[in-house]
Amino acid sequence: MKQNVPEIFGSLVFDDRVMRARLSDKIYHSLRKTIDENADLEEDIADAVASEMRDWAVENGATHFTHWFQPLTGVTAEKHDSFITPSPDGGVIMEFSGKELIKGEPDASSFPSGGLRATFEARGYTAWDPTSYAFIKDHTLCIPTAFCSYAGDALDKKTPLLRSMQALNIQAKRILKLFGKDVKNVRTSVGPEQEYFLIDKDVFEKRPDLVYTGRTLFGAMPPKGQELDDHYFGVIKPRVTAFMEELNEELWKLGILAKTEHNEVAPAQHELAPIYSTTNVATDNNQLTMEIMQKVARRHGMVCLLHEKPFAGVNGSGKHNNWSMATDAGTNLLAPGDTPHENAQFLLFLCAVIQAVDDYQDLLRLSVATAGNDHRLGANEAPPAIISVFLGDELTAILEAIKNDAPYEGREKVVMKLGVDSLPKFSRDATDRNRTSPFAFTGNKFEFRSLGSSNSIACCNIMLNAAVAESLKQYADRLEKASDFESALHDLIKETITAHERILFNGNGYGEEWVEEATKVRGLSNLKTTADAMPHLLDKKNMDMLMAHKVFTETELHSRCEIMLENYCKTVNIEGHTMVDMVRKNYLPAIEGYLYSLAKATHLMKSVSSRVKCNYEISTMERLSELTDDILSCVEDLEGALADLKKYDSVIRTSEAVRDDVLPKMEALRKHVDEAEMLTSEECWPFPSYGKLLFSVY
Repeated sequence: MKQNVPEIFGSLVFDDRVMRARLSDKIYHSLRKTIDENADLEEDIADAVASEMRDWAVENGATHFTHWFQPLTGVTAEKHDSFITPSPDGGVIMEFSGKELIKGEPDASSFPSGGLRATFEARGYTAWDPTSYAFIKDHTLCIPTAFCSYAGDALDKKTPLLRSMQALNIQAKRILKLFGKDVKNVRTSVGPEQEYFLIDKDVFEKRPDLVYTGRTLFGAMPPKGQELDDHYFGVIKPRVTAFMEELNEELWKLGILAKTEHNEVAPAQHELAPIYSTTNVATDNNQLTMEIMQKVARRHGMVCLLHEKPFAGVNGSGKHNNWSMATDAGTNLLAPGDTPHENAQFLLFLCAVIQAVDDYQDLLRLSVATAGNDHRLGANEAPPAIISVFLGDELTAILEAIKNDAPYEGREKVVMKLGVDSLPKFSRDATDRNRTSPFAFTGNKFEFRSLGSSNSIACCNIMLNAAVAESLKQYADRLEKASDFESALHDLIKETITAHERILFNGNGYGEEWVEEATKVRGLSNLKTTADAMPHLLDKKNMDMLMAHKVFTETELHSRCEIMLENYCKTVNIEGHTMVDMVRKNYLPAIEGYLYSLAKATHLMKSVSSRVKCNYEISTMERLSELTDDILSCVEDLEGALADLKKYDSVIRTSEAVRDDVLPKMEALRKHVDEAEMLTSEECWPFPSYGKLLFSVY
């Protein structure tokens, strides 16, 4: 590392250290009250903060500012304004007011709104989120903001996330008060593990499918893939090491707690994991992380792929959302302690999560539903589309004992002895890890493993926060009326375990028998695709809950269902047209060119001697000729299916046609082209192969 990490960490962030040093005590404490206790922000406080924020930013090389927000495109947005203001002498002065800090007015008509805004209704607002620190990126002061329409409808992912955090805070404090604990706030924390691929930039630019869609739509597997498991946690290659070093430095400057880096399972696949932070901040930081990954990769002659399934035949990329709840005093509400069977508070919060996942499994599933993630979920590389909860043996045994009113026979710690005297002895953890579970308890947190690599973590945390808030509300409503708290608490925990034990599963989530058991015996939902999952956002129980906790309004829910299904349809439509384009302009001419060279060679050889059999040439020509006919037929079928999408007047019906008609035709076309690749000379093939893509960085 070129620089001292403690010195550079957060050097481009207007964080608490900067605020404490630059703001007066009165201004600082007032702002902290807004951040910590959701107190109103006074205008004079905003003016004072803006003035210091401007001076700090200019000192650090910033010339512009922007309200940095997260519209429903899935990426971030920013409009830059310079600090300059004309002065009477013909020069300029650098100004930035509290009004400019608090509110911006970007054009809202060109962002996805799901019908909330007409094209001519252009006005929108961004509002400063003081709970997420401002930062400098590319000489611009970036101010994290919420984004809403002229009518006040949320047009972003931050606003519902903040609402969901507020809802959980309210209900969790009610529960803690019953346990005699008066806390200022309860916040959820997240540590999102980010998987990604790195491939050579020159190779990437020769693949139109990667350029247009982020994934390969064609490609035969090379002789070697991930079957040897030699890439996982393997030695990081020098070119990747250089990338990771610069990435860490850039992230640390922005106060992002990048902690762990390693090779993942597939060739060219890697992972970065940060330390936990408050969910709102973690969401902002993860969006920044993805952006910076792509920028740094380009500087190293590589491209960072964040698609969930950029290559068929090897693992895709996910994002593990490690979620927990903690008080302002730092108490983790999901920490079992040394005797979890005696920790009633922990057991109640554990039950709240279990009930939330069971009651709103469809919301959790649809929160990670995208066209890209549909290719990944359910394969032996990611959790199934069926949502279930893994607790491990000890917690499962504790809950079973409570359910049956039986004494819990505690398990002694097992000391691991490895048979070598010089190696240290250590205690085995109370639970194993289950990599096949979509929602697993991992010690003092839950790991939601179903997110796709490019997903914003806001979506799943909105649903998770809101669902847990609903469970806690039900518990508080009941326990606050109880005459005997301890007896009512015991009965509530027992009843919750009994009512929701169907969602608990510690076994192999990849097994076919689990699908049968989950759906037919336990009655769990199996929403395999985005088209299956997303309409459930509008189910009455889901709408009622999300509206009751003021996470979404009714119009916002309808708009999001519309937007997500439209995005699904548009994504696949782009992929389909890219396939057609590549086949007609490149693949078919390439195969025909190779056929011509084979025919010419065969003719010349037979003209030399009639005894020359030309078995290879003739058999290859026969099969490739058959394949060209099959490819032509499939590409015409796909063109017809894509054209048919225009005739549907409902986005739900369009998404069903995409699922049932377009995607199967795309798969059929790919099968024939990939077979033709194996029969065609590499010199004649128009695009870099999987081998070059997956191993180009090495």
